[in-house]
Amino acid sequence: LLPEHIIYEDNHLLAINKPAGWPSQRDVRELPSVIEYVGEFLKVRDRKPGNVFVGLAHRLDQPVTGVMVLAKTSKALDRLNRAFHDRTVEKTYLAITSGPPNPEAGTLKHYLWKDQSRNYTVAHTAMRPGRKEAVLSYRVLAAQGGMALVEVQPRTGRPHQIRVQLAAIGCPIVGYLRYGKAPPLPDKSIALQAWRLNLMHPVQKVPLELKAPLPALEVWKMWSEYAV
Repeated sequence: LLPEHIIYEDNHLLAINKPAGWPSQRDVRELPSVIEYVGEFLKVRDRKPGNVFVGLAHRLDQPVTGVMVLAKTSKALDRLNRAFHDRTVEKTYLAITSGPPNPEAGTLKHYLWKDQSRNYTVAHTAMRPGRKEAVLSYRVLAAQGGMALVEVQPRTGRPHQIRVQLAAIGCPIVGYLRYGKAPPLPDKSIALQAWRLNLMHPVQKVPLELKAPLPALEVWKMWSEYAV
């Protein structure tokens, strides 16, 4: 973790702009996680002799960049967990898609089913046993060069729902090979950015807006004037 990754910090919270490639927590690949990067950074910066408390209240997938808010105290973590569980935190993503969705704004509702053998999620239009409802709202901010910049607000918290649902309407996210848009991006990210979190501070009880700058990749540079 570098100081420039930090978006916001106080005694209870630390919000970072997560780079691509960092898992939120350790998995079978045993890569260092966001928790470990942040904990080591705080330990060295603040010269703490023991372990540093870093609490994970939500996750971003490894190839996704953008805002992650972490708790520095157990009180903040408990309240953040409740806020994310109760869906009082408003999440806004930016996605670069292959072609603009039609219509340019709307709500998508699908029923997602995961094929465990292939680790692949399928979006269906009808409910069946084993499928889970996924809902998101979107609007196109700009379109050029055969691509579109789409603002997305998930209304449910299903794994991979943004990339699966956008692919299901023929607008796959740039760089995400599994659901349909080659070639890969140079840092192995996908063009999906957790752009903004709006939440109530869990301790101070004041509204917070946490926003991440766009990635430095070339594919994002053409959209900077629209991400304001």
